Amino acid sequence: MKLKSLLRRAFAVIGIPLLLGAVSAEARTLSVAHPALWEVSDPDTTIYLFGTIHLLPNDLQWRTAKLDEAMASSQELVVETIVDEKDPTKLMSAMASLGLAKGLPPIMQRVSPPERPKLEAAIKKSGVPELAYNGMKTWMAAFLLLGNQFKALGLSGGAEAVLKNVFTSEGKPIGELESNVQQLSFFDRLPEPAQRALLEGAIEDQKATDTEFTGMLDAWSRGDVKGIAQTFDRELSESPALQQDLIRQRNANWSRWIEQRMGQPGTIMIAVGAGHLAGKSSVLELLRRDGYNVRRLQ
Repeated sequence: MKLKSLLRRAFAVIGIPLLLGAVSAEARTLSVAHPALWEVSDPDTTIYLFGTIHLLPNDLQWRTAKLDEAMASSQELVVETIVDEKDPTKLMSAMASLGLAKGLPPIMQRVSPPERPKLEAAIKKSGVPELAYNGMKTWMAAFLLLGNQFKALGLSGGAEAVLKNVFTSEGKPIGELESNVQQLSFFDRLPEPAQRALLEGAIEDQKATDTEFTGMLDAWSRGDVKGIAQTFDRELSESPALQQDLIRQRNANWSRWIEQRMGQPGTIMIAVGAGHLAGKSSVLELLRRDGYNVRRLQ
């Protein structure tokens, strides 16, 4: 089922809060990246749109002269949602408010019998008691278990963390398009069968996670917007409701935000998952349909 792999990809280029410690990098094919960067402008306003990846090896070189120039000229950074890696209280509170419930079936009963040994092993490896998982909604359990898989791949918090550090060090403000609760609520609204597919995807063997992430990282590193779009169009095709909630509705919300912001003078940078800047329903295409000039810089 394609939904099993969707969650793993979504962490990378759609935008889902995840806290990971910075550790050494693992296998991949590229060491220098040139990710896509766009500009939307009118006579007194410039908005840079940078497609990010939310998990990165620490030694991948992805900052370019064009990106640094755009960062330097921007007066503000706007990200999908603000996650404080040093103090995760806000994120964990949001996750608990949505993801914990009483009267749920035991976590082992939420996967098919052949998957239960893998789930048992993943829970044991996580260090969190099985009893605790029993009180979690299925999507929350999937998030926590997948986080452990990405830690094992040697990934850090991604491009947003670097961008936020730069803007903070220069005394520039950082805004968000969605709250932590808003982002997590997209998964909280999923029907239980879809959540269970995501859980089974979160306990796939490490090799599957590594292969999928490496492919997505390489596409991002090359600025292969078409490749990213094709991947998500294919995997979301079997779940129109998820495609609507996770991609199309959010893209529509963000394009409206950008159009309103174009009415104010100044220069800002918006950094969102690369999956939102790829495909026919992307933020960029919505802006073009409304008559805005979108220019790719990199």
